[in-house]
Amino acid sequence: MYAETGNRSSNALPPAAKPYPAMPHSDPMYQSPHSMTEEYDHSNRLSSSSNIPGYSSVSEYTSSASGECSPYAMSPWNQTTASPWAYHHDEDAGDGSTTPGMGGTTLLGSLVREEGHIYSLAAVGDLLYTGSDSKNIRVWKKQQDLVGFKSSSGLVKSIVIVGERIFTGHQDGKIRVWRVSPKNPTQHKRVGSLPRLRDILRSSLNPSNYVEIKRHKSSLWIKHCDAISCLGPTEDGSLLYSGSWDKTFKIWRISDSKCLESVVAHDDAVNAVVAAFNSLVFTGSADGTVKVWKRELQGKGTKHTPVQTLLKQESAITALAVSPTAPIVYCGSSDGMINLWEGERHLAHGGVLQGHKMAVLCLAAAGTLLLSGSADKTIFVWRREGGFHSCLSVLTGHTGPVKCLAIVPDTDEESGNSGGLARWIVYSGSLDKSVKVWRVSEDSPDALLRGPQQVPIDAAYNNGAISSGYGM
Repeated sequence: MYAETGNRSSNALPPAAKPYPAMPHSDPMYQSPHSMTEEYDHSNRLSSSSNIPGYSSVSEYTSSASGECSPYAMSPWNQTTASPWAYHHDEDAGDGSTTPGMGGTTLLGSLVREEGHIYSLAAVGDLLYTGSDSKNIRVWKKQQDLVGFKSSSGLVKSIVIVGERIFTGHQDGKIRVWRVSPKNPTQHKRVGSLPRLRDILRSSLNPSNYVEIKRHKSSLWIKHCDAISCLGPTEDGSLLYSGSWDKTFKIWRISDSKCLESVVAHDDAVNAVVAAFNSLVFTGSADGTVKVWKRELQGKGTKHTPVQTLLKQESAITALAVSPTAPIVYCGSSDGMINLWEGERHLAHGGVLQGHKMAVLCLAAAGTLLLSGSADKTIFVWRREGGFHSCLSVLTGHTGPVKCLAIVPDTDEESGNSGGLARWIVYSGSLDKSVKVWRVSEDSPDALLRGPQQVPIDAAYNNGAISSGYGM
């Protein structure tokens, strides 16, 4: 059943609610960007009415390794003992200088194949899947190139792994399903797509299954009619969510690849969707809003009801992440800010993480850490302690915007236990055509006390920077 639960009338804010004003930034020379041109597409559609200063077309990043990354141009895999790009604040220096390679956080190497700009990553165990605009999906095992398989659709905008299947979202609006051959682990076979052809044929016979997508044009409700921007499975792996530039998100039952529901969620492109705790689903859009949906099972289907609007601002929402250890939701946006909300039932705004000078393009959470990748070519590592977040380190070295992140536990016993705290292997994909591999520790030296920090909610209110979450 086609559910227009996110229609425009239900999205309207109460008359007393006001949009968020421009948020302050620690850099006085910073100019808050609001959006991007479509010409510079990094898989997030932003409002076409504004532009981000400092952006240029992807042709600027034609080299996978240049400048300070030049040692990696010689090989797709190089080991290094201490990272010149992982740095921490030296509190004793007094001048804001940095010290490389401290606290167990280090660059392990770079994975480079001159195939295209990296738009998507997915990692499980010692396997890494990378998607690019070259139509190729590459598989790496223990940081070595294992195999590649090709899709006919071009740009691979999202990759998720659920059980034995790999789901890839594409620019052409299709979701493709792959499986590893049980006889040959280097062979990946395409086993279907979402929606299935038989479901398309069956649905096309009933006129009530068509919905209007633009004036004088209709499409089946089970099909996305624009680019797939994001994919997200539920924790139990039973459902898959897909978000699209067509302003909807759809829910797929993984067991039989059936589309259960389609929700018109926003007034612009859906850039991020995350299935989280307590049957909640979070969506972020180019219309500047973050919405919360409640999932209910109805017979063999689902029904999603809007329960809260967490944010409404001019800047596009580009990324969402949920902490795996606490009921906390993070939101990255094109103004370089990261907002966060806390609470199991009703989420309350918990503050803003400031540091990036350009748009936040991706987020990844693991343990007590949050990692944020940006168009400013950096990756910030944040640690949560109680209700407060601080920046542990800033990872640099990419020569293009950091478009995607993936994180898995570090199982290398030789790397040490870092004082008993967790270590993680982090993969960062960039429009410079490279993937960098980092070891990141939760046990790091003193945070960047004079650098990027969380803006407490009280201080933000005093600055007129934050409005409370709106009920829907």
